Amino acid sequence: MFEKVNPAHPDKVADRIAGALVDLAYEKEQNPKIAVEILIGHGICHIIAETSVHISRKEVESIVTRIAGNLITDYREVPQDVHLSKNQEGKIRCGDNGIFRGIPVTEEQMELCKIAAFMYNTYPSDGKYILDQARLIICQSNAETAHLLEVYPNAEVNPLGDWTGGTDVDSGATNRKLGSDMADSVTGGGLHGKDLSKADVSVNIYAWLKAQETGEPVELCCAIGDETVDEIPYGDIVDIARSYIQSIGGFEKFAEWGLVR
Repeated sequence: MFEKVNPAHPDKVADRIAGALVDLAYEKEQNPKIAVEILIGHGICHIIAETSVHISRKEVESIVTRIAGNLITDYREVPQDVHLSKNQEGKIRCGDNGIFRGIPVTEEQMELCKIAAFMYNTYPSDGKYILDQARLIICQSNAETAHLLEVYPNAEVNPLGDWTGGTDVDSGATNRKLGSDMADSVTGGGLHGKDLSKADVSVNIYAWLKAQETGEPVELCCAIGDETVDEIPYGDIVDIARSYIQSIGGFEKFAEWGLVR
């Protein structure tokens, strides 16, 4: 059983804006420290950024407008806590506590990802999809139910009828769709809106990649300040995550579909 939401879902819009801000921080500095939280909906986008790199209001508004349209942008920028900053002085150390799990992706999960991508390419608006063995549930905004049934005649389509969706109908927040992003690998750490020093980003990516490579579940834990995770230097974990993020086009692209894509 697996649920997937597309990049136009309000929660994913929030993730994408957060990812774009992290991308911008990396354009300004090689190893920035940034953590972004976003609440978006009904004409306004609230953003709090704890960051070592200044991002101007004009830059923030440009990103919000490009991804979410002409919204009121409420932006609050504060420096990272001095104690957390010292954790990274001289050596790359684990940036947070956490428990992390990597689970191989199933055929059912891969099949739903294909369905979600097809639906989004056809209807680039808010949508969510569930596959539970033979039961396929499609909720796709701005699409005629009758037409969707022509494509997927055995699916349960828009059970309450046609709908519009988007941030004018529903609010969105960062890291609220981790089940869609990580499937069975989901734990407590959010993937989006954070730099690579954060274990929620790098160790999650590392554990997931290792599980896909080995075909076996991976479970890891770490504490803030750890210099090794899974018996390798934390800096190597960060480099693996950096390569993965670069390979898919950056943090904003990562936010579109998460790890399970």
